[in-house]
Amino acid sequence: MSIPLLPETFAQIPRYKILYSNPSPIHPLASISPPRVSPHHPLITIHAKREDHSSPLACAGNKYRKLEYIVPDILSQTPLYHSHENNPTPPGPLQGAATTLVTEGAIQSNHTVQVVALARKLGLQALILLHRGTGGGLAAASNKEAFQRSGNVQINHLLGADVRVCEYGDPLARDATPLLDELREAGQNPYWIPGGASLHPLGGLGYARAAFEIAAQEEELGLGGSRRFDYIFVACGSGSTVGGLVAGFKLLEKIKGLDVSKTNGETRKLVGILNSPTKPREYHEKRVLAFARRAGELIGLDGERDIRVEDVRLDDRFVGTAYGVLDGESKQALETMARTEGMVLDPVYTTKVARGMMHWVNKGEVAGSDKPLEQVNVLFIHTGGQAALGAYADVI
Repeated sequence: MSIPLLPETFAQIPRYKILYSNPSPIHPLASISPPRVSPHHPLITIHAKREDHSSPLACAGNKYRKLEYIVPDILSQTPLYHSHENNPTPPGPLQGAATTLVTEGAIQSNHTVQVVALARKLGLQALILLHRGTGGGLAAASNKEAFQRSGNVQINHLLGADVRVCEYGDPLARDATPLLDELREAGQNPYWIPGGASLHPLGGLGYARAAFEIAAQEEELGLGGSRRFDYIFVACGSGSTVGGLVAGFKLLEKIKGLDVSKTNGETRKLVGILNSPTKPREYHEKRVLAFARRAGELIGLDGERDIRVEDVRLDDRFVGTAYGVLDGESKQALETMARTEGMVLDPVYTTKVARGMMHWVNKGEVAGSDKPLEQVNVLFIHTGGQAALGAYADVI
Protein backbone atom coordinates (compact mmCIF):
# COMPACT_ATOMS: atom_id res chain seq x y z
CA MET A 1 0.00 0.00 0.00
CA SER A 2 1.30 3.47 -0.83
CA ILE A 3 0.31 6.75 0.73
CA PRO A 4 -1.34 9.49 -1.38
CA LEU A 5 1.04 11.60 -3.39
CA LEU A 6 2.37 14.43 -1.28
CA PRO A 7 2.01 17.96 -2.64
CA GLU A 8 5.11 19.09 -4.53
CA THR A 9 6.35 21.43 -1.78
CA PHE A 10 6.20 18.59 0.73
CA ALA A 11 7.43 15.84 -1.60
CA GLN A 12 10.61 17.68 -2.48
CA ILE A 13 11.85 17.78 1.12
CA PRO A 14 14.67 15.20 1.42
CA ARG A 15 13.82 12.05 3.39
CA TYR A 16 15.97 9.06 4.35
CA LYS A 17 13.96 5.85 4.68
CA ILE A 18 14.21 4.32 8.14
CA LEU A 19 10.70 2.86 8.29
CA TYR A 20 9.46 -0.27 6.57
CA SER A 21 8.16 0.23 3.03
CA ASN A 22 4.61 -0.56 4.17
CA PRO A 23 2.85 1.78 6.61
CA SER A 24 2.81 0.80 10.26
CA PRO A 25 -0.26 -1.43 10.62
CA ILE A 26 -3.67 -0.43 11.93
CA HIS A 27 -5.78 -3.14 13.54
CA PRO A 28 -9.03 -3.21 15.53
CA LEU A 29 -9.14 -3.40 19.32
CA ALA A 30 -12.39 -5.33 19.51
CA SER A 31 -12.08 -6.36 23.16
CA ILE A 32 -12.09 -2.80 24.47
CA SER A 33 -14.53 -1.40 21.90
CA PRO A 34 -17.79 -0.95 23.86
CA PRO A 35 -21.03 -2.64 22.80
CA ARG A 36 -23.70 -0.42 21.33
CA VAL A 37 -26.02 0.33 24.24
CA SER A 38 -29.02 1.41 22.15
CA PRO A 39 -29.97 2.45 18.60
CA HIS A 40 -29.82 6.05 19.81
CA HIS A 41 -26.10 5.78 20.58
CA PRO A 42 -23.39 5.44 17.94
CA LEU A 43 -21.41 2.28 17.41
CA ILE A 44 -17.86 3.01 18.64
CA THR A 45 -14.92 1.24 17.04
CA ILE A 46 -11.37 1.44 18.39
CA HIS A 47 -8.25 0.76 16.34
CA ALA A 48 -4.52 0.97 17.08
CA LYS A 49 -1.80 2.26 14.76
CA ARG A 50 1.37 0.36 15.62
CA GLU A 51 4.28 2.75 15.38
CA ASP A 52 6.10 0.21 17.52
CA HIS A 53 6.03 -2.01 14.38
CA SER A 54 7.23 0.68 12.01
CA SER A 55 10.97 0.06 11.59
CA PRO A 56 13.51 -2.78 11.57
CA LEU A 57 15.79 -0.81 13.90
CA ALA A 58 15.90 -1.34 17.67
CA CYS A 59 12.83 -0.51 19.73
CA ALA A 60 10.76 0.87 16.87
CA GLY A 61 8.69 3.91 17.77
CA ASN A 62 7.69 7.41 16.81
CA LYS A 63 11.17 8.97 16.83
CA TYR A 64 12.31 7.06 13.74
CA ARG A 65 9.57 8.74 11.73
CA LYS A 66 10.87 12.15 12.85
CA LEU A 67 14.49 11.21 12.20
CA GLU A 68 13.79 10.30 8.55
CA TYR A 69 13.71 14.00 7.71
CA ILE A 70 16.74 14.85 9.84
CA VAL A 71 19.12 12.24 8.39
CA PRO A 72 19.68 14.07 5.06
CA ASP A 73 21.05 17.02 7.03
CA ILE A 74 23.17 14.68 9.17
CA LEU A 75 24.70 13.15 6.03
CA SER A 76 25.19 16.46 4.26
CA GLN A 77 28.71 17.76 3.80
CA THR A 78 27.47 21.03 5.28
CA PRO A 79 24.82 20.18 7.92
CA LEU A 80 22.85 23.25 8.96
CA TYR A 81 21.09 22.18 12.16
CA HIS A 82 23.81 20.57 14.27
CA SER A 83 24.19 23.03 17.17
CA HIS A 84 22.59 23.05 20.60
CA GLU A 85 19.54 25.30 20.59
CA ASN A 86 20.81 27.30 23.58
CA ASN A 87 24.05 28.28 21.85
CA PRO A 88 23.75 32.06 21.24
CA THR A 89 26.42 31.98 18.51
CA PRO A 90 25.97 28.85 16.38
CA PRO A 91 29.21 27.97 14.57
CA GLY A 92 27.47 27.68 11.21
CA PRO A 93 27.59 24.74 8.80
CA LEU A 94 29.91 21.87 9.63
CA GLN A 95 32.74 21.28 7.22
CA GLY A 96 32.15 17.65 6.36
CA ALA A 97 29.42 15.25 7.36
CA ALA A 98 28.67 14.53 11.00
CA THR A 99 30.67 11.78 12.70
CA THR A 100 28.82 11.60 16.03
CA LEU A 101 25.16 11.91 16.94
CA VAL A 102 24.58 13.55 20.33
CA THR A 103 21.24 13.70 22.09
CA GLU A 104 19.63 13.73 25.52
CA GLY A 105 16.71 12.35 27.47
CA ALA A 106 15.44 11.04 30.77
CA ILE A 107 17.04 7.92 32.21
CA GLN A 108 14.54 5.66 30.43
CA SER A 109 14.34 7.74 27.25
CA ASN A 110 13.00 5.93 24.16
CA HIS A 111 14.34 8.70 21.96
CA THR A 112 17.96 8.08 22.92
CA VAL A 113 17.73 4.40 21.96
CA GLN A 114 16.35 5.25 18.53
CA VAL A 115 19.04 7.87 17.91
CA VAL A 116 21.77 5.40 18.92
CA ALA A 117 20.31 2.64 16.71
CA LEU A 118 20.19 5.11 13.83
CA ALA A 119 23.81 6.06 14.43
CA ARG A 120 24.75 2.37 14.20
CA LYS A 121 22.82 2.08 10.93
CA LEU A 122 24.64 5.11 9.51
CA GLY A 123 28.06 4.01 10.74
CA LEU A 124 28.36 6.92 13.17
CA GLN A 125 29.29 7.22 16.82
CA ALA A 126 26.64 8.08 19.40
CA LEU A 127 26.85 9.95 22.70
CA ILE A 128 23.82 10.39 24.90
CA LEU A 129 23.17 12.49 27.98
CA LEU A 130 20.75 10.92 30.45
CA HIS A 131 19.28 13.34 33.00
CA ARG A 132 18.76 11.97 36.48
CA GLY A 133 16.57 14.95 37.36
CA THR A 134 14.06 14.60 34.50
CA GLY A 135 10.71 13.29 35.67
CA GLY A 136 9.90 11.15 38.66
CA GLY A 137 10.55 7.64 37.39
CA LEU A 138 13.94 7.31 39.04
CA ALA A 139 12.82 9.00 42.25
CA ALA A 140 9.81 6.67 42.53
CA ALA A 141 11.79 3.47 41.86
CA SER A 142 12.41 1.33 44.92
CA ASN A 143 15.60 -0.03 43.34
CA LYS A 144 17.27 3.02 41.85
CA GLU A 145 20.40 1.15 40.84
CA ALA A 146 18.36 -1.32 38.78
CA PHE A 147 16.34 1.51 37.22
CA GLN A 148 19.56 3.11 35.95
CA ARG A 149 20.98 -0.04 34.33
CA SER A 150 17.92 -1.83 32.93
CA GLY A 151 15.34 -1.10 30.24
CA ASN A 152 16.41 1.49 27.69
CA VAL A 153 19.71 2.12 29.51
CA GLN A 154 20.70 -1.50 28.99
CA ILE A 155 19.83 -1.28 25.29
CA ASN A 156 21.83 1.92 24.85
CA HIS A 157 24.88 0.14 26.23
CA LEU A 158 24.19 -2.90 24.05
CA LEU A 159 24.12 -0.64 20.99
CA GLY A 160 27.52 0.75 21.97
CA ALA A 161 26.56 4.28 22.95
CA ASP A 162 28.80 6.53 25.00
CA VAL A 163 26.38 7.05 27.90
CA ARG A 164 26.92 9.99 30.22
CA VAL A 165 24.65 10.73 33.16
CA CYS A 166 23.87 14.32 34.12
CA GLU A 167 23.46 14.76 37.84
CA TYR A 168 20.99 17.19 39.39
CA GLY A 169 22.02 20.76 38.58
CA ASP A 170 24.61 19.77 35.98
CA PRO A 171 25.05 22.72 33.56
CA LEU A 172 25.08 20.25 30.64
CA ALA A 173 21.42 19.56 31.39
CA ARG A 174 20.71 23.12 30.26
CA ASP A 175 23.26 23.61 27.51
CA ALA A 176 25.29 20.87 25.84
CA THR A 177 27.43 23.33 23.88
CA PRO A 178 30.58 22.69 26.00
CA LEU A 179 30.28 18.98 25.29
CA LEU A 180 29.92 19.60 21.55
CA ASP A 181 32.97 21.88 21.66
CA GLU A 182 34.90 19.15 23.48
CA LEU A 183 34.05 16.67 20.73
CA ARG A 184 35.10 19.11 18.01
CA GLU A 185 38.43 19.69 19.73
CA ALA A 186 38.90 15.91 19.68
CA GLY A 187 38.48 15.92 15.90
CA GLN A 188 34.86 14.83 15.69
CA ASN A 189 31.94 16.50 13.94
CA PRO A 190 29.09 16.21 16.44
CA TYR A 191 25.46 16.60 15.38
CA TRP A 192 23.08 17.66 18.13
CA ILE A 193 19.55 16.22 18.09
CA PRO A 194 17.30 17.79 20.77
CA GLY A 195 15.41 15.51 23.14
CA GLY A 196 12.44 14.01 21.31
CA ALA A 197 13.71 15.73 18.12
CA SER A 198 10.96 18.32 18.62
CA LEU A 199 13.10 21.45 18.78
CA HIS A 200 14.89 20.41 15.61
CA PRO A 201 13.61 22.59 12.73
CA LEU A 202 12.65 19.44 10.77
CA GLY A 203 11.20 17.55 13.73
CA GLY A 204 7.52 17.84 12.78
CA LEU A 205 7.75 16.65 9.20
CA GLY A 206 7.63 12.92 9.89
CA TYR A 207 4.22 13.09 11.51
CA ALA A 208 2.91 15.51 8.92
CA ARG A 209 3.63 12.69 6.47
CA ALA A 210 2.03 10.20 8.87
CA ALA A 211 -1.25 12.09 8.50
CA PHE A 212 -1.26 11.21 4.78
CA GLU A 213 -0.46 7.61 5.68
CA ILE A 214 -3.40 7.43 8.08
CA ALA A 215 -5.70 8.92 5.46
CA ALA A 216 -4.69 6.21 2.98
CA GLN A 217 -5.26 3.50 5.57
CA GLU A 218 -8.74 4.87 6.29
CA GLU A 219 -9.62 4.29 2.66
CA GLU A 220 -8.18 0.77 2.74
CA LEU A 221 -10.05 -0.13 5.95
CA GLY A 222 -13.37 1.06 4.53
CA LEU A 223 -14.46 2.45 7.87
CA GLY A 224 -18.18 2.81 8.41
CA GLY A 225 -19.94 5.93 9.65
CA SER A 226 -17.82 8.92 8.67
CA ARG A 227 -15.37 6.61 6.80
CA ARG A 228 -12.49 8.17 8.72
CA PHE A 229 -11.15 8.19 12.25
CA ASP A 230 -13.23 10.76 14.07
CA TYR A 231 -10.91 10.83 17.10
CA ILE A 232 -7.18 10.18 17.13
CA PHE A 233 -5.39 9.85 20.48
CA VAL A 234 -1.62 10.18 20.77
CA ALA A 235 0.93 11.01 23.46
CA CYS A 236 2.10 14.59 23.84
CA GLY A 237 5.58 14.74 25.36
CA SER A 238 8.06 17.04 23.66
CA GLY A 239 5.26 17.99 21.26
CA SER A 240 6.27 17.56 17.62
CA THR A 241 4.42 14.29 17.08
CA VAL A 242 1.15 16.10 17.80
CA GLY A 243 2.31 19.24 16.00
CA GLY A 244 3.27 17.33 12.88
CA LEU A 245 -0.06 15.49 12.78
CA VAL A 246 -1.92 18.80 13.13
CA ALA A 247 0.01 20.24 10.18
CA GLY A 248 -0.44 17.14 8.04
CA PHE A 249 -4.17 16.87 8.58
CA LYS A 250 -4.61 20.61 7.93
CA LEU A 251 -2.78 20.19 4.63
CA LEU A 252 -5.06 17.27 3.74
CA GLU A 253 -8.10 19.42 4.50
CA LYS A 254 -6.75 22.19 2.31
CA ILE A 255 -6.06 19.81 -0.57
CA LYS A 256 -9.61 18.44 -0.34
CA GLY A 257 -11.05 21.96 -0.26
CA LEU A 258 -12.53 21.69 3.21
CA ASP A 259 -13.31 24.85 5.13
CA VAL A 260 -13.56 23.56 8.68
CA SER A 261 -15.24 26.74 9.87
CA LYS A 262 -18.20 25.95 7.58
CA THR A 263 -18.51 22.19 8.08
CA ASN A 264 -19.89 22.12 11.60
CA GLY A 265 -16.68 20.65 12.95
CA GLU A 266 -16.74 17.64 10.61
CA THR A 267 -13.01 17.03 10.83
CA ARG A 268 -10.86 14.56 12.67
CA LYS A 269 -10.37 15.48 16.29
CA LEU A 270 -6.75 14.94 17.21
CA VAL A 271 -6.30 14.70 20.98
CA GLY A 272 -2.84 14.86 22.53
CA ILE A 273 -2.72 13.19 25.94
CA LEU A 274 -0.17 14.96 28.14
CA ASN A 275 2.08 12.70 30.18
CA SER A 276 3.67 15.15 32.59
CA PRO A 277 2.26 17.62 35.14
CA THR A 278 5.50 19.63 35.22
CA LYS A 279 4.20 22.37 32.91
CA PRO A 280 0.59 23.61 32.57
CA ARG A 281 -1.50 22.61 29.58
CA GLU A 282 -1.31 26.16 28.20
CA TYR A 283 2.49 25.89 27.94
CA HIS A 284 2.21 22.71 25.88
CA GLU A 285 -0.56 24.16 23.70
CA LYS A 286 1.63 27.11 22.70
CA ARG A 287 4.57 24.77 22.07
CA VAL A 288 2.57 22.34 19.91
CA LEU A 289 1.01 25.22 17.98
CA ALA A 290 4.48 26.59 17.23
CA PHE A 291 5.68 23.16 16.06
CA ALA A 292 2.57 22.70 13.90
CA ARG A 293 2.99 26.10 12.27
CA ARG A 294 6.71 25.52 11.68
CA ALA A 295 6.02 22.18 10.00
CA GLY A 296 3.09 23.69 8.13
CA GLU A 297 5.26 26.41 6.62
CA LEU A 298 7.71 23.80 5.34
CA ILE A 299 5.05 21.65 3.66
CA GLY A 300 3.17 24.43 1.92
CA LEU A 301 0.73 25.93 4.43
CA ASP A 302 0.44 29.45 5.72
CA GLY A 303 1.21 28.70 9.35
CA GLU A 304 -0.61 31.65 10.92
CA ARG A 305 -3.67 31.51 8.69
CA ASP A 306 -4.11 27.78 8.12
CA ILE A 307 -3.31 26.50 11.62
CA ARG A 308 -5.30 28.02 14.44
CA VAL A 309 -5.15 27.81 18.22
CA GLU A 310 -8.30 25.65 18.29
CA ASP A 311 -6.61 23.04 16.11
CA VAL A 312 -4.51 22.01 19.11
CA ARG A 313 -6.44 19.81 21.57
CA LEU A 314 -4.54 18.60 24.61
CA ASP A 315 -5.91 16.75 27.63
CA ASP A 316 -4.05 17.04 30.94
CA ARG A 317 -6.39 14.93 33.10
CA PHE A 318 -4.26 11.79 32.95
CA VAL A 319 -0.77 13.10 33.68
CA GLY A 320 -0.62 11.30 37.03
CA THR A 321 1.74 12.32 39.80
CA ALA A 322 4.86 12.86 37.70
CA TYR A 323 6.48 12.22 34.33
CA GLY A 324 7.63 8.63 34.12
CA VAL A 325 5.69 7.53 37.21
CA LEU A 326 3.27 4.64 36.77
CA ASP A 327 0.39 5.56 39.09
CA GLY A 328 -2.45 3.20 40.01
CA GLU A 329 -4.91 4.29 37.29
CA SER A 330 -2.25 4.09 34.58
CA LYS A 331 -1.14 0.68 35.79
CA GLN A 332 -4.73 -0.50 35.49
CA ALA A 333 -4.86 0.75 31.88
CA LEU A 334 -1.58 -1.04 31.14
CA GLU A 335 -2.97 -4.30 32.54
CA THR A 336 -6.31 -3.90 30.75
CA MET A 337 -4.66 -3.56 27.35
CA ALA A 338 -2.37 -6.52 28.03
CA ARG A 339 -5.05 -8.84 29.39
CA THR A 340 -7.83 -8.01 26.93
CA GLU A 341 -5.96 -7.23 23.71
CA GLY A 342 -2.62 -8.95 24.33
CA MET A 343 -0.96 -5.63 23.55
CA VAL A 344 1.94 -4.34 25.63
CA LEU A 345 2.22 -0.60 26.21
CA ASP A 346 5.05 1.44 27.64
CA PRO A 347 4.88 2.81 31.21
CA VAL A 348 5.60 6.47 30.37
CA TYR A 349 3.58 7.49 27.31
CA THR A 350 1.19 5.02 25.72
CA THR A 351 -0.19 3.76 29.02
CA LYS A 352 -1.44 7.26 29.82
CA VAL A 353 -2.80 7.64 26.29
CA ALA A 354 -4.72 4.37 26.62
CA ARG A 355 -6.07 5.47 29.97
CA GLY A 356 -7.22 8.78 28.49
CA MET A 357 -8.71 7.19 25.38
CA MET A 358 -10.67 4.64 27.39
CA HIS A 359 -12.00 7.44 29.61
CA TRP A 360 -13.18 9.41 26.57
CA VAL A 361 -14.87 6.30 25.16
CA ASN A 362 -16.40 4.95 28.36
CA LYS A 363 -17.60 8.33 29.64
CA GLY A 364 -19.34 9.22 26.38
CA GLU A 365 -16.96 12.02 25.43
CA VAL A 366 -16.48 10.71 21.89
CA ALA A 367 -20.20 10.11 21.39
CA GLY A 368 -21.12 13.72 22.02
CA SER A 369 -19.61 15.09 18.82
CA ASP A 370 -20.94 18.20 17.09
CA LYS A 371 -22.79 16.14 14.51
CA PRO A 372 -24.28 12.84 15.78
CA LEU A 373 -22.99 9.83 13.85
CA GLU A 374 -24.19 6.28 13.44
CA GLN A 375 -20.61 5.16 14.01
CA VAL A 376 -17.65 6.84 15.72
CA ASN A 377 -14.19 5.56 14.82
CA VAL A 378 -11.37 6.00 17.31
CA LEU A 379 -7.65 5.57 16.61
CA PHE A 380 -5.01 5.04 19.30
CA ILE A 381 -1.45 5.68 18.10
CA HIS A 382 0.99 3.34 19.83
CA THR A 383 4.31 5.22 19.78
CA GLY A 384 6.42 2.37 21.18
CA GLY A 385 8.66 2.41 24.24
CA GLN A 386 7.98 -1.04 25.70
CA ALA A 387 11.68 -1.61 26.42
CA ALA A 388 11.36 0.70 29.44
CA LEU A 389 9.12 -1.85 31.16
CA GLY A 390 12.16 -3.73 32.44
CA ALA A 391 13.07 -0.79 34.66
CA TYR A 392 9.57 -0.81 36.20
CA ALA A 393 9.67 -4.42 37.39
CA ASP A 394 9.09 -3.37 41.00
CA VAL A 395 5.71 -1.77 40.21
CA ILE A 396 4.31 -4.11 37.55
